[in-house]
Formats: sequence, structure tokens, C-alpha cells
Amino acid sequence: MELTLGFSPCPNDTFIFDALIHNKIDCEGLQFHVEYHDVETLNAKAFRGDLDITKLSYHAFAYAVEDYELLDSGSALGFGVGPLLICKDADLAKELAGYAGQDLPEKFKELKVGIPGKFTTANFLLSLAFPGLLNKQVMLFSEIEKSLLDGSIDIGLIIHENRFTYMDKGLHKIVDLGDYWEKTTGSAIPLGGIVIKRSLPEEVKQKVNRLISESVRFGFDHPKSGLDYIRSHAQEMEESVMYKHIELYVNQYSENLGEEGKKAIQQMFEKALELNLVPSTEKNIFLIK
Repeated sequence: MELTLGFSPCPNDTFIFDALIHNKIDCEGLQFHVEYHDVETLNAKAFRGDLDITKLSYHAFAYAVEDYELLDSGSALGFGVGPLLICKDADLAKELAGYAGQDLPEKFKELKVGIPGKFTTANFLLSLAFPGLLNKQVMLFSEIEKSLLDGSIDIGLIIHENRFTYMDKGLHKIVDLGDYWEKTTGSAIPLGGIVIKRSLPEEVKQKVNRLISESVRFGFDHPKSGLDYIRSHAQEMEESVMYKHIELYVNQYSENLGEEGKKAIQQMFEKALELNLVPSTEKNIFLIK
């Protein structure tokens, strides 16, 4: 049986799926047709139901939950892994940081913010910390630093490898939005998960969940096995940056969400519903109850 599978070309995703798609583990008769896309494209594909299995933002999952359920494996979730809000002006960074969770003065409300997608978890966290920043421009995550440097945006919301490179380009952190979430909730930050179509047979869904978990374990046991594959898709080619990225986003929650991981995800859904940021649903979120 062949299944379509979508994930990003970022090192954490290629690390997670390397063993699965390159038959380094027994896939038990399943084959995977892989598509690589940035996270907002994956979100849009999930809204249309284009793929059998896909990575998506947890924020976006609230809009796709009628058709997909969340696997227990493959997630990017943890502490100290959140998106960063940055800018070029050190004085602006310092001043704006003091308003996290508070009403913004009018002078800040027209600042142009570059975001990696409307339905990204990063944008959800931005809406929690700075609801007054509404002048948003959606762009590819890898273009945000450049847009800050050329002055086409005032503030940038960065994810993935960029959290390791922005300082080298003379940019300044305003707030770590993951840190803001952790201090507000005490929970890990749910960034992105792997979902599977509800319409697939239960046996297939359980098998895919198990195989992704095995692929993660294979990566942990053989961390350099997929180096050439990971490097071939990475935005930042330096090996040390790739593995910093992997260490940050691939952890025990990637192998198995567990009760703590599920609690954090449920907390995010409830917070989003409370703020009317997502639609409500009667569907179960999790494949593994």
C-alpha cells in the first residue's frame, strides 16, 4: 500500500523520517510517496485533504481536525524550542519586549511584522503575547531575516534554523515566544505534529504511528546515518547548525507524546478556543487515546 506523506525539508523532519523513507526499518508492506514543502504549504494541503499523512502546525490542526487525527509519534514539541520575535533596531527590541502580554501603545501597532504563515503555531503564540501586532505580512520563513535587513518589515517572527543565525546578521531578539508560553502555562510548546487521515483503515493508522516511532528511534541510535540526506535539504548547510536544530526539535515527544505532550496540546487547543482563534470541534484529537 502506498501512502502520500508530506513534511518540511528542515533537519528535524528529515532526521525523523530518514529511516522510514529509506527502508532502514521494516515498513511492513507500506510505501511512502514523499512531498517536501514549507510548513504553511503543508498546512494548506491539510486543509484541502491532499495528503494521507502530513506534518502541520498545531495551530493549523484545529482547522483540519475534522479530516485528520494526530499521531503519537513525529511531533516537534518541547521546552526552549519556541519561535523568536526579532528586529534590526536594538532600542526597539528592548522597548517592545516590556509589553509582552500587555496592551501596546499606538506607536507600535502599525509596525510591519513578517510571519512564516497565518496558521503556524508561531503566529498563534505571537497572537497570545502581542495581540496588538496586527499588521502582518506572510512570507517564506527563510526570507524573514533578509526582509528585516533590507527594511521591508520592522519585526520578524522566526522559526527553524534561523534562531541560530539571526545574531550573526546583526539582528536582535525582542521576545522568545516559547519562553513566554512556558512561563504562562508551565507546559511544553506544541509546535508541529504528524496527522493521518481519519478515513484510512485503523490498522494502517496504527502501523504508520508505530513505524514513525521506530524511525525516530533509529535516528537516535544512528544519529549520523542520514547526514547526507539531511544536508541535501537543509537551508543552513553547516553540520553543527543542522544538529543543533535536530537536538532542539527532536526529543522524547517525537518518539511518543505521552501524557505530558498530550496535556500541552490540549492546553493549546483550549487556549485558542477561549480566545476565538480556532473553530470548535466534536472530534477526538488523538489517534492514541
